[in-house]
Amino acid sequence: MNLILKITLAVNLMLFGCLSSFAGDVSIKITKKYLNLPVSQKENRSKMTFETDGKQERTFVIRLAGDAPDYWVFADVSALKGKTIKISYDGNPDGLAKIYQDDKKADEDTFYKEKNRPQYHFTTQRGWINDPNGLIFYDGEYHLFYQHNPYEREWENMHWGHAVSKDLVHWQQLPEALYPDHLGTMFSGSAVIDYDNTAGFNNGNTPAMVAFYTAATPDKQTQCVAYSLDKGLTWTKYDKNPVIDSKAKWNSVDTRDPKVFWYKPGGHWVMALNERDGHSIYTSKNLKDWNYESHVTGFWECPELFELPIDGDKNNTKWVMYGATGTYMLGSFDGKVFTPEAGKYFYSTGDIYAAQTFTNIPDSDGRRIQIGWGRIQQAGMPFNGMMLLPTELTLRTTKEGVRLINVPIRETEQLFEPVHQWKSLSSDDANNKLKEFYAADRLRIKTTIKLSHATSAGFNFFGQRIIDYDMNGNTINGVFYSPQDRSSMELTADIFIDRTSIEVFIDGGIYSYSMERKPNNDNKEGFHFWGNNIEVKNLEVYAVKSIW
Repeated sequence: MNLILKITLAVNLMLFGCLSSFAGDVSIKITKKYLNLPVSQKENRSKMTFETDGKQERTFVIRLAGDAPDYWVFADVSALKGKTIKISYDGNPDGLAKIYQDDKKADEDTFYKEKNRPQYHFTTQRGWINDPNGLIFYDGEYHLFYQHNPYEREWENMHWGHAVSKDLVHWQQLPEALYPDHLGTMFSGSAVIDYDNTAGFNNGNTPAMVAFYTAATPDKQTQCVAYSLDKGLTWTKYDKNPVIDSKAKWNSVDTRDPKVFWYKPGGHWVMALNERDGHSIYTSKNLKDWNYESHVTGFWECPELFELPIDGDKNNTKWVMYGATGTYMLGSFDGKVFTPEAGKYFYSTGDIYAAQTFTNIPDSDGRRIQIGWGRIQQAGMPFNGMMLLPTELTLRTTKEGVRLINVPIRETEQLFEPVHQWKSLSSDDANNKLKEFYAADRLRIKTTIKLSHATSAGFNFFGQRIIDYDMNGNTINGVFYSPQDRSSMELTADIFIDRTSIEVFIDGGIYSYSMERKPNNDNKEGFHFWGNNIEVKNLEVYAVKSIW
């Protein structure tokens, strides 16, 4: 052990107490809320285990920094106060001496102030984030659970992270909801409120929030249940998990991502579950015992199934089924069988993946609101991935038939302050007017482009093509798109730019897409409309408030 490590260990002994046996394991008597752990991307992943009273409390892999850490992560150990944790590590043990406990998270004064922190999209304080899970509204709060690796900026160690919001815009991150256990890591799923106590988990008049998740190992994925009686702060896993083990039925490890909802006409619960090559339907009366009913091929991961009115007419509805990529079918559903009638179509492309819609939205609201994972890198940051803007889904009759429409929810409007609006500009005039916004780290731009002499036109940002519209080939950024007016020469776009992402909603949400913000640093043109003799019929610029 070198002198610096000896000093570090001595300091930790004096300040934080009870570290011992520095040879692959240490012991710490917990007196504070957090254990702060140093991470270095140069180190290999190795297994770390916490033990209390001779029993494994948790285990995960981590790149524990032996030298100077790239960043710090934290483990909430507040439930273990007064106990002694034995920490074992299979990798380079030099970093064990750097672990310390505190009532503050390491570097928490810098949270949400980092250079590449998205300013109006949800991101986790530390670690990797992917699929939204368990989206549910309850008692005035929207709950966002999500796939989370608390210990590194890359995928691993799947937990369910947790955040809440009053308005779907400003979020408060809470402690981890679900931890890996002997059945596996915590893959994606959903949540419901069991008002009628069908599962027997309720406590008096307090209904249980019930989560359904996939427990995953390299060899098997099974479906499990957990419940909470304190609005998702703490969870109890059902002692007879798993409730579905269908590997033998499908001869496939890939059985995951249960989406559960109440089917009122049949008086039973429905689970849409991705299995092998599509989505299966299961039903249950008590959320514990599930019966297989049917299967629809053609989807992969993260099933959704919900009913929407067409053009706002509640007497004329269709059911929507989609998977992780957002391609969807329209059809009918009798509580056991989904019958496809049209599709598959797409409504959104790009970096969106694994979008999920909220359950338990009050009937007085009636919206179908979704949040999707943005597969977008946060370069150089101690966190990675993000959630895209929450959007409302509706069904509308278009010239091609009934289609899914996707627009940001009305609550997001509070973030945007109008700065300028211009009408009937040439592309050169529009480009000149946008020069003052080149340095903006976040912005919203609404525009309508009219083609006359051009067969293609678009809008760039330092060389990155935000819009590339080919009227002749009917494509936007290479994806087929045909305006509603077949002879239209106009295209409208609502563009949301954050520090690392761009989201675009075309013609009122008939088509949308997302991308990582990747300006070409060698390109000096800034915002740039292009196309032969085009007219920028409308151009609006909005400043954007930070949600942090």
